[in-house]
Amino acid sequence: MSNTKLEDIVSLCKRRGFIYPGSDVYGGLSGTWDYGPLGVQLKRNILQLWWKMFVDDREDMLGVDAAILMNQKVWQASGHVDTFTDPLVECSNCHARHRADKLDDPNKCPTCGKTDTFGEARQFNMMFRTFVGPNQGEEVTIGAPLDEQKRSVDLEGRKAITYEPSSVSYLRPETAQGIFTNFKNVVDSFYPDMPFGLAQQGKAFRNEISPRDFVFRSREFEQMEIEYFVHPDNWEEAFTMWLKLVHEWTDALGLPTESVHELEVPEADRAHYSKRTVDFEFDFPIGREELLGLAYRTDFDLQNIQKASGKSMDYRPKDGGEPFVPHVIEPSFGLERSIMAVLAAAYTEDEVNGEKRTYLKLPKHLAPVKVAVSPLLKNKPELVEKAREVYTALKKEFGNVMWDDNGNIGKRYRRQDEIGTPYCVVIDFDTLEDGTVTVRDRDTTEQQRVASTELTSKLA
Repeated sequence: MSNTKLEDIVSLCKRRGFIYPGSDVYGGLSGTWDYGPLGVQLKRNILQLWWKMFVDDREDMLGVDAAILMNQKVWQASGHVDTFTDPLVECSNCHARHRADKLDDPNKCPTCGKTDTFGEARQFNMMFRTFVGPNQGEEVTIGAPLDEQKRSVDLEGRKAITYEPSSVSYLRPETAQGIFTNFKNVVDSFYPDMPFGLAQQGKAFRNEISPRDFVFRSREFEQMEIEYFVHPDNWEEAFTMWLKLVHEWTDALGLPTESVHELEVPEADRAHYSKRTVDFEFDFPIGREELLGLAYRTDFDLQNIQKASGKSMDYRPKDGGEPFVPHVIEPSFGLERSIMAVLAAAYTEDEVNGEKRTYLKLPKHLAPVKVAVSPLLKNKPELVEKAREVYTALKKEFGNVMWDDNGNIGKRYRRQDEIGTPYCVVIDFDTLEDGTVTVRDRDTTEQQRVASTELTSKLA
């Protein structure tokens, strides 16, 4: 992995139909990416694996799917309206804008190369703002009374009231708040035992100043998040449990243990709501960067909701104990970063018969194509007919099976290797004689004859 270059992964992804630049035919849109047939299947495989591990296989987890558009009060109470910002600087020479804390040289513009052209950094809110319904209202009212939807700011040295009309909403910058706002709903409907978790998968949107590094940092992305509710006295036990579960997850993704690192985030660098945070970092081709995070959010979110909404967030123990507002352990997973890590870990180069070979050594349960089926020669009807029979049977059993009769058999093997297909099944003239087929292994390139009647069980 140390020799894997990001440009090699990006090239393979576009060439083979994993990931394309967003709006590519129109020149693209920065920070957006489209997933092709193989990419969308890889996404689905990771999403399904995550849901199975953390929801379906557990007794203490429930799923939710909250709306992307939410009442603006959600983001006011959570602090996103006032604090969800990154430092932005603008070059006085070329007027390019950059994220100040990510500049290699804080005094040099990476766009035009000029130095000492940056003014003072200002805080840029990354939420995408939109309007719901036909009435957009006025945005600034001087001297208006301050109420729960208004916030005080200083405008050109005068005290003014800036407020968001009731029609304003935001594309959610995270999925977590949709879980918190449904905590009371789920408790009222299901009254689960404590501790329990709520899980959600879904899109989130951030107006990044400088999207970069392929899908690592983009403006539209997908999260897989859990809010695990615990009694305040038991948070450390729950935190330790989730540390172990996160490592099980990275193992399931096929990530090398030596490439996954725990970083205990110091208090000065933690989010204001966190009492303990561990970042899990991965050795990406762009360097060691955050893959996912595990945070102890205390009761910050539920207390905020309780204050802002006036509704109790107490959990009443079934044994008649004292009601309490639960504390929260939050494992937060980014789907795109998981995909990038999986591709980086799987990208492999070797030699076969003196020729360089590039292939994706994907875990078999994540591979977008499970099996490829080919007739040895596509101009021989008897081979094609038999191959179609085998293909139909395997596709019914495994789903993601590809028919491939393009080019000679060597080119088919290389193409399937490059997209990570674990097995290639070839129907040849011996198949017509004895009913056996050739099964080739992606990783070893070894081939063996298998009776077609045993093929399904052998591959399974």
